[in-house]
Amino acid sequence: MQPYVLKGITKLYYNIMNLRNTLFLISAAISILLVCSCSNSGNQGKLENLTQYVDPYIGTGDHGHVFMGANVPFGLVQLGPSNIPQGWDWTSGYHISDSTIIGFSHMHLSGTGIGDLGDISFMPAIGNPTLARGDASDKESGMYSLFRRETETAKAGYYAVHLDRYNVDVELTATKRVGFHKYTFPASGDSKVIIDLENGQAWDRPVEGYLIQENDTVISGYRYSQGWSNDQRVFFTAVFSKPMKGFIVSEKNDVKEGNTIKAERVYGQALFDTKDKDELYIKVALSPTSIENAKLNMQTELAGWDFNQTIKNADNAWNEELNKILIATNDNAVKRTFYTALYHTMIAPSEFCDVNNDYYGADQKMHKNGAFKNYTTFSLWDTYRAAHPLMSIIHPEKMSDIVNTMLTIYQQQGKLPVWHLMGCETNCMVGNPGVIVVADAILKGYDGFDKDLAYEAMKNSMMMDERGLVFLREYGYIPYDKEHEGMSKAMEYAIADWSLAQVAKQMGKTEDYEYFDKRSKVYQYYFDKEIGFVRGLSSEGKFRDEFNPFRSIHREGDYVEGNAWQYTWLVPHDIQGLMNSFGSKDKFVEKLDSLFIVQGDLGEGSSPDISGLIGQYAHGNEPSHHVIYIYPYIGQPWKTADKAREVMSVLYHDQPAGLSGNEDVGQMSAWYVLSAMGFYQVEPAGGKYIFGSPIIDEATIRVKDGKTFRVIARNNSTDNKYIQGVTLNGKLYDKYYINFSDIAKGGTLEFEMGNKPSDTWGTTVDVIADTQ
Repeated sequence: MQPYVLKGITKLYYNIMNLRNTLFLISAAISILLVCSCSNSGNQGKLENLTQYVDPYIGTGDHGHVFMGANVPFGLVQLGPSNIPQGWDWTSGYHISDSTIIGFSHMHLSGTGIGDLGDISFMPAIGNPTLARGDASDKESGMYSLFRRETETAKAGYYAVHLDRYNVDVELTATKRVGFHKYTFPASGDSKVIIDLENGQAWDRPVEGYLIQENDTVISGYRYSQGWSNDQRVFFTAVFSKPMKGFIVSEKNDVKEGNTIKAERVYGQALFDTKDKDELYIKVALSPTSIENAKLNMQTELAGWDFNQTIKNADNAWNEELNKILIATNDNAVKRTFYTALYHTMIAPSEFCDVNNDYYGADQKMHKNGAFKNYTTFSLWDTYRAAHPLMSIIHPEKMSDIVNTMLTIYQQQGKLPVWHLMGCETNCMVGNPGVIVVADAILKGYDGFDKDLAYEAMKNSMMMDERGLVFLREYGYIPYDKEHEGMSKAMEYAIADWSLAQVAKQMGKTEDYEYFDKRSKVYQYYFDKEIGFVRGLSSEGKFRDEFNPFRSIHREGDYVEGNAWQYTWLVPHDIQGLMNSFGSKDKFVEKLDSLFIVQGDLGEGSSPDISGLIGQYAHGNEPSHHVIYIYPYIGQPWKTADKAREVMSVLYHDQPAGLSGNEDVGQMSAWYVLSAMGFYQVEPAGGKYIFGSPIIDEATIRVKDGKTFRVIARNNSTDNKYIQGVTLNGKLYDKYYINFSDIAKGGTLEFEMGNKPSDTWGTTVDVIADTQ
């Protein structure tokens, strides 16, 4: 954040040691002596069993769109059931309202607003069902089976269900690159496993499928498809635990001769005779590069056949990651919500390389022996706000690989990723969020990548002509009559511009700093001081005639998945400047307070993403996520406490509908994880985490170099939600935020909580309106 000139006389509360402060300091010192929180201990010893608090059903209802099935943290494989898709709420392949299963596919998205993947689906069956998804009203129309919720089990790394139509029990687990199936069949001479290379999710359509029976226990192949990811390639090999008696290949239901096929809509059927309770195991390894590498992945990750041990290994993998944050709370519902949220933040990004680091690049070429671990599924418009700031704290070991992936994408496609999926740029959403993530890593002191290349990538990505950037250079803003959704694009570009400017300043590139810092204030063009909202501006400098601050038209107009009430606050990098635009602090505060109160009609054409409403604050979508944390900048932290607690208690809970909007690849959950610990990064890059109101009593966070950072909320309760005072490592701390550097070095942050807003803590602020 830029330095601001503080006006007025700063209260000397923290220099006057009253009895309460003295006792607070003594308590803080004792706690440090007792836990030796500093520093080098890490979360050592036996792992706590935290997967018991993970409930994969949370977010499978309403619009959560989360993945359901078996996987391990950041794995390529997400093995789980796919329902017959029935609309937008099935983008992950599964919805709690559904009772159909068309197969168990090895790749799924989690929480996205667009569907894809669903690749390499296996379905156990009896008899000769029609090879198609089918219609739920007619079982003869397809191969789907109904299931009952009471036969279904879902845990971190494990999924099980009974298929009623075929009387087959299914159990699934996984490693990073291998899906492991266990099917328990009834007695039948017509048992089979259908390999479906036709059906994916949502927009996905097959381009070419290939199957070959290598011997009586091995089937290999690949699936090429187009969809959201427009050139997707997945290779696999499947090994069966018992010999098949036959193998049939077909294009749809047109059976072909031989044991191999290459076509658009490919199916294979592995045939078996089974006795009652016969168990069939199948290991299916994936690769983004080749069948040979799929075999290498299997040999490396799952050479044996111990299904139960693989379940334990998956559970251990999740526990290892979940133990990076140990929390204390007497509310088990909060524990379930917290650890499920943390679990959801680690479904993606996904490793998109083989065990030898071969990977499929953004240039649509296969690359050998990468010098880094390649990742995919970058939902960056969402995740730059909280998921990546959380990752920078608890996953320092992944930061260089994440940035190197992004820099390699830049080298291969000419710009940093926007929304990257399976080696392909989707250009989904607006802005240049990859710039923000790279800048944040640099400003937080991470290394292991070429910083000169990183700067080049950020600057060149911001100086392109595409997606309205040419008009941003020409006009200083993006006119609505020149570029669709120009205002939203410009305001998101501004956040990236500011982030790049901070790196330029750090690197001594003064001219670039001044240019991008100036461009980051583009919101000032759109701010209509007469009405106190941002609105579309034409190339002639005139505001759009029609204006309704509540109205939102999906994929049209000025506001991407939002309205004027929500977008007016999309200036997380310049709270000072935004306040000045209102003319006074009082007007700014009045408008901000009103955001959480006013009611209005969004209109028939509004985006379903605008959800989780408190007034016009929309927690179900990302542009609002920082807004609650503006209040501490202006000396009113108790309002953040009120609203953060309301959101955490009302809009998050431990039921299937426990998310107020799309999970968005971990962003919605990351907001909760950070907020539950009492802080949130507002400014997009650099690591200034603003205090809110911790809903948990204690958190021990494993940070860089084996150190721990401990957060303690004393006298915390539902009523005691207001911060009264803060210490950092036993010393009084008068800031309303903590820097990333203080978290990363380890230590203890303590909040003293009370049931009334403090009249002293939080009054030292950065932002005081120039006109006040």
